[in-house]
Amino acid sequence: MTDGPLLHNARVVLVRTQVAGNLGSVARIMRNLGLDDLVLVSPEASPSDPQARQLSTHGEAILERARVVSDLGAALEGCHLVAATSARLGGLLRSHTVGFAHEIMPRLLAGLDQGKIALVFGPERTGLFNEEVTRCHLLIHIDAEADYPALNLAQAVTICLHELRSAWRRREGVRSPILTEPPAPFEAFDRICQELRIALEEIRYLHGDKADQLMHGVRHLLARAQPTAMELGLLMGLARQLRWAARQLEEAGLLTRAPASPRSKESAPD
Repeated sequence: MTDGPLLHNARVVLVRTQVAGNLGSVARIMRNLGLDDLVLVSPEASPSDPQARQLSTHGEAILERARVVSDLGAALEGCHLVAATSARLGGLLRSHTVGFAHEIMPRLLAGLDQGKIALVFGPERTGLFNEEVTRCHLLIHIDAEADYPALNLAQAVTICLHELRSAWRRREGVRSPILTEPPAPFEAFDRICQELRIALEEIRYLHGDKADQLMHGVRHLLARAQPTAMELGLLMGLARQLRWAARQLEEAGLLTRAPASPRSKESAPD
């Protein structure tokens, strides 16, 4: 699934940025996560600085298109929902409508359905002034150690944009590529458990009165993993290799063949 136009409605606003490398790093993460609207408010660093260009890998076009404006109001034109970021909390202006990034992003995502939203990040040394924070609807606080809560600017942008994208993916039902293959059907799982039982008996892992209990534990362990068809194939290969190893040990006189249990006799292939 592609992002479509939705995340392109999110604007990143950097206020009085002082380090050119941060401009480049922010452009890069925007390119990574599907955003392209960057506005710079009275930047001290230039987006054309070689360091910015160097760190913007594949995000050069975002730097080139970035608008430079003189005040926050101009940067927020056309946006109907704005979230500021702050490492400092407390006081009248920094205690209302504040939340962690993962708490605020669903609200911004809902705002994206209606039009443009903006995330505002302050300069590296001081962060946003109170008068800038109060112009925003929401305040994002990134959870960090209380004795050193200030993050690098590019790191803060990365965390916030990743949380925004993650909220979008959850809402759209985008699954992790690791989870795209469904669990194997019961009959395939049951057959593998039968093959494993035979193999484990032949290497004498399962024997005696506790064989059924041990096999129940093995089966329960595998069932909790919900293996896919491909993973069952790996287990089948394991069972066959165990049986081959058992035969080699028997031929060398190092292993005595275990008597087959009634269960393995029933499940053994003709």
